[in-house]
Amino acid sequence: MILSAYLVIALLVLYAFLVLLSNWRFNRQLNRMFALRDKSAPKIFSFDQLSGLPSPVEKYFRLVLKEGQHYPGTIRLKHGGQFKTGLDKPWITIKGEQYFTTLPPGFIWKGSTKLFSARDMYIGTKGMLEVFLLDALKIVNGRGEKFDQGELLRWLAESVWFPTNFLQDENKHWFPVDSKTARLKVKVDGLDLSYLVSFHDKGEITTLSTKRYMGEKLETWMISLSGYSEINSVSIPLLAEASWKIDGKMIPYARFEVQEIEYDMALRY
Repeated sequence: MILSAYLVIALLVLYAFLVLLSNWRFNRQLNRMFALRDKSAPKIFSFDQLSGLPSPVEKYFRLVLKEGQHYPGTIRLKHGGQFKTGLDKPWITIKGEQYFTTLPPGFIWKGSTKLFSARDMYIGTKGMLEVFLLDALKIVNGRGEKFDQGELLRWLAESVWFPTNFLQDENKHWFPVDSKTARLKVKVDGLDLSYLVSFHDKGEITTLSTKRYMGEKLETWMISLSGYSEINSVSIPLLAEASWKIDGKMIPYARFEVQEIEYDMALRY
């Protein structure tokens, strides 16, 4: 009995140590990302920048931005929602916190469920996916070129929460498709990214779709957006659903609802 008690105590101490270590690594990753951010004076948005853009793109920016707004350098948000651990698995409840830098591209997301926590991130030109059992034992450690591409695509799609990041510049270009669709092409960190972007009659972005690695194969990946609301003078979608297109069928695996968002706050919640 005494030996069993000592074993239980030892396991609890080990678990507490692993949780503390995981949290320390998260803070270290976050601090590294924030340390890399551009600290120069923020750029200011003007409607003059919209000249020559495809009509649905111009309409979008006129809807979601205001003259004289500055470009945020960092963003942080919290969300609730549902998640699937596999496309054929049931929905489970998830909550998350996420942090972004706009220049250079960077983000780190931590999603937590009752059994595991996951971290998607793109820091210093490298993408990573880490999954921890009970927020302590690392069971997934994804790295490599496919993760670089996938996480950078996520950062770009989630620019809907800081839309100045979609504005055209030397590395981002919009191309017309039709009255409700445009193509966004971006070259960043040596990677060429492309999204087909669809717009609502009002001007809101409704979907972004692209090709992203699912395992070893490139598959269609789509983000569907709704629930636009004006926060801090920026109109953003509060509801986002991520899906994979498999054998011609769209299968959702994540549904997030933004609960709070702040700009230029380079601190952890």
